[in-house]
Amino acid sequence: MNNSPLPVQQASFQKKVDNKPTDLYYLKNEREMIAAITNYGARLVSLIVPDKNEKPTDVVIGFNSIDEYLKSTDPYYGATIGRFANRIAKAKFFLEGKTYSLDTNIAPNHLHGGLKGFHNVVWNAEQLDEKNLLLTYLSIDGEEGYPGNLNVEIVYSLTDDNELKIYFKAGTDKTTVVNLTNHAYFNLNGQGSGSIENHELEINADYFTPMDEASIPFGVLEPVAGTPFDFCHPLAIGARINDEDLQLQNGKGYDHNFVLNKKTDERVGFAARASGDKTGIVMEVYTQEPGMQLYTGNFMTGKNKIKGGGTDNYRTAFCLETQHFPDSPNRPSFPSAILEPEYLFKTETIFRFSVKG
Repeated sequence: MNNSPLPVQQASFQKKVDNKPTDLYYLKNEREMIAAITNYGARLVSLIVPDKNEKPTDVVIGFNSIDEYLKSTDPYYGATIGRFANRIAKAKFFLEGKTYSLDTNIAPNHLHGGLKGFHNVVWNAEQLDEKNLLLTYLSIDGEEGYPGNLNVEIVYSLTDDNELKIYFKAGTDKTTVVNLTNHAYFNLNGQGSGSIENHELEINADYFTPMDEASIPFGVLEPVAGTPFDFCHPLAIGARINDEDLQLQNGKGYDHNFVLNKKTDERVGFAARASGDKTGIVMEVYTQEPGMQLYTGNFMTGKNKIKGGGTDNYRTAFCLETQHFPDSPNRPSFPSAILEPEYLFKTETIFRFSVKG
């Protein structure tokens, strides 16, 4: 068993939120990898992987306690996002003859499930074994405006191949919309190590979904070729991030959904590969989802103190959020995010870690 130091202390996560107990859970594998997860928001707090010199490196931005998550100016660090990840235009969608109105938490639109989305609730937790954690939550009919009682399960797993697997499952008793993701903020040089603009990134996508100034997609797919969104071959994140480009201006940098190149029968396909320029840590992303949101920390302000004593400064982390496309309930041409009672929503995303060379 590995002897890496625990990244955060369990006691600082033992509290009551909404009269429900919160806690911290550790997953460990045989190769010096540790994940720390709290049931508040079903969120990834810390992820320690070895760098090119076998030094344990925490690659996920997070905080030292539940109290710091509760007061954070950004509520999404490491969190599970739902019922619907990303944005829904005008906080409304039409389903089975009825218009549903949602919380306008990013007026006039709806973002990441609303004010009391899955990131802000306490999940039930069961540590299955040293490498697996089960989290469950019942989202009741009408919560944040969504129809149906939705039973959600998440399993976080570590493998001895240095993979963090996140498996989502959900069932409903009424037709609804579902789009679940994890919102981990990564810095592969180690959290608190500075800008991520020199990280190398490759995204397996020939198209992205352009959007307006409120980050609502136009409903069309645009080729990445010849644009700053072409990551079909490895490129530094910051190489073109400040180009004079309307889409970059709309997102204040990269904050866009990429249409992943996937075979229709592919269960889990390659989505992206990123590497830290200082540590040599490589992270590959595999997913069943049709899209992935690249976010480059454009709204990080340095107002929150993170693990290790640093702050969450501008563009010191990036997110690769595997997902269905933004505003899918209002875009019939996009892959459907509708879930009916006779079906289960099931999806898996894998983050695989290695080192260059």
